[in-house]
Amino acid sequence: MTKTRELTPFERGEIVGLYKGSHNITNISKTLDIPRSTVNDVIVKWKKDGLTSSSLRPGRPPIMNDRDQWHLNRLIRDDRQQSVEDLTKKIKEMELKSVSTATIRRNLYELGYHGRAGVRKPFVSEQNRLKRLSWCKERKNWEKEWKNVVWSDESRYLLFQNDSNHWVWRKPKEKYDVDCLLPTVKQGSPGIMVWGAFISNKIGPLVIIRENINAKKYLEILQEHLLPFFVSLGNENKYIFQDDNAPVYRANIVTDWKNENSINFFPWPAQSPDLNPIEHVWDFLERQVRKRDPRPKSTEELILALQEEWVKIDSNFLETLVSSMPRRVRAVIKSKGYPTKY
Repeated sequence: MTKTRELTPFERGEIVGLYKGSHNITNISKTLDIPRSTVNDVIVKWKKDGLTSSSLRPGRPPIMNDRDQWHLNRLIRDDRQQSVEDLTKKIKEMELKSVSTATIRRNLYELGYHGRAGVRKPFVSEQNRLKRLSWCKERKNWEKEWKNVVWSDESRYLLFQNDSNHWVWRKPKEKYDVDCLLPTVKQGSPGIMVWGAFISNKIGPLVIIRENINAKKYLEILQEHLLPFFVSLGNENKYIFQDDNAPVYRANIVTDWKNENSINFFPWPAQSPDLNPIEHVWDFLERQVRKRDPRPKSTEELILALQEEWVKIDSNFLETLVSSMPRRVRAVIKSKGYPTKY
């Protein structure tokens, strides 16, 4: 049997604090991710002796006490991306202790924090968070309906991709907590822009965009590529077209064209790539291109590689992505509109 790790004084204090706040043992166990039996032992000892610390052990007292660890925990919660050196400097500036980086690192581990690569998720404004939540609540009972959605989006592919990671301090179950996510920002890096679409059981067109896209250019894409795809599906009136809230997508001439051609479409909540399964298609496409040997060395080679790998995408993969939509919707509702793991 694996030996249970020793709780830190800070964690024991958290347990007693929650218990004093009328939380039961089961709730405390789930909240802190600590075994129920361990929580019970701490509370029993506190009731009996009025102590939260474990039995005294021989040896030198720790350099950082409960108060120091409380401050360290607050510093981490304020900014998950701080380096150990920055944390050490701040602890010294607060005149708490003269500590080394090794001491800070050790205490971070004792508090349950580990350095991990941050997950990149787009920033979501408060207004859009509420819109995302409302959109998902309206469709929380959708199941088969998702199979009739034609998903679309643009994506940029770079000839040489930067693989660098940014690290955050987090506990094992905090990977998708809001303050552990890294925001993404749209950048104007040079590369190949593409527009693509698919439905649950069929890959659609992939369009290379060689110029800045405006409403007129987007209308050409819909007319020359989307409409034939809709027609190829048969009974096109039952399908719903998804595109995001980019201004060119919502221009009057675009909306008029959709209505004139009986293209059903629904409103889309801004800053919601986690609700669009085509994002995973883009990721998959990039991985396939980067697996090629040799890799593309010019823009034209990159275009050819993208086109060749696009048509190879399997319908079973697309069906799996679309079948995740009910879970995605539930995840957004559970997160109250904030970004999710998808």
